[in-house]
Amino acid sequence: MLETQCVISGGGPAGLMTGYLLARQGIDVIVLEKHADFLRDFRGDTIHPSTLEIFHELGLLDELLTRPHQKIRQASVTISGNNYKIADFGQLPTLCKYVAMMPQWDFLDYLVKAACEFPNFKLLRLTKAVNLIDQDGQIAGVNASDKDGHLVIHADLTIAADGRDSALRDASGLTLDDIGAPIDVFWMRLPKTPSQAPVSLGQVGS
Repeated sequence: MLETQCVISGGGPAGLMTGYLLARQGIDVIVLEKHADFLRDFRGDTIHPSTLEIFHELGLLDELLTRPHQKIRQASVTISGNNYKIADFGQLPTLCKYVAMMPQWDFLDYLVKAACEFPNFKLLRLTKAVNLIDQDGQIAGVNASDKDGHLVIHADLTIAADGRDSALRDASGLTLDDIGAPIDVFWMRLPKTPSQAPVSLGQVGS
């Protein structure tokens, strides 16, 4: 059994950033990540100017940008053969006037590195929250599973950041208001040579 002030289910951007910010304030935090690493295809690889601004304010930006990334300063779309610029990030009132394209595993690895500077932060990999601990109608932590079996984690605060198929949301009885999405996304890999410039382009019509 473990005891902590805060347990966070989910080692994605939301869970790790929350864990970092709480640990920075001196709060004992345990983050649970069900995978051994962050190497997943087709995750959100865009870091927007507003997010980069937050990293700047936290003093984390310079080291973050030492990791491989591309800068998207403009975005365009082709409609029926005509090219239109739809975004120019150079007009934004932020330090970084671009979108940084960075593999999410690099972004998350850096967040873990920054958070682990605090001794009160702990990341448990290969550990998944299964359900909530309910003590007299109050949530008091989570029951989890790891490579050794069952793990009980008692916490003053429990945060569910375990994604669209959240086990803790289901366990809490919270209902999801699914508003749908206006588009469908088809992911694929395309070849790219090192000499090709980074580009963000949308295509509408044949």
